[in-house]
Amino acid sequence: MMQCDNFYSYKLLLNTAIIATLALPLPIFAHAIMVKSQPEADSTITESPKQVDTWFNDKVGSEYKALAVINSAGKRVDNKDAAQETFDQSHLYTTVTELPPDTYTVRYRVVSMDTHIVTGKFKFTIKKP
Repeated sequence: MMQCDNFYSYKLLLNTAIIATLALPLPIFAHAIMVKSQPEADSTITESPKQVDTWFNDKVGSEYKALAVINSAGKRVDNKDAAQETFDQSHLYTTVTELPPDTYTVRYRVVSMDTHIVTGKFKFTIKKP
């Protein structure tokens, strides 16, 4: 009878361990978050940048990426050449021509490593020196 009790205790302990393991949360991959930009979000600068850069907290997929710079009249003013840096896949950039003083909106779309599409925007202003 003593062996039977040990068997059932072992089985109960094993089942409890399995249930506890399955109940623990699995690691969840977070969506990409823009953590830095150049020009900085909500900044005011006095010279036109040559390109607009965004960096994310993790590398992003190379498919379906988009980066656009839009002036206050709603016209797209970047060169439509959004690219991803080869050795830092968290970095997207696009070049721009000489931008006049105005407020610009930068819109981005990337695919997170968890395969979710993330979109966002930020603004920067160019003022006369």
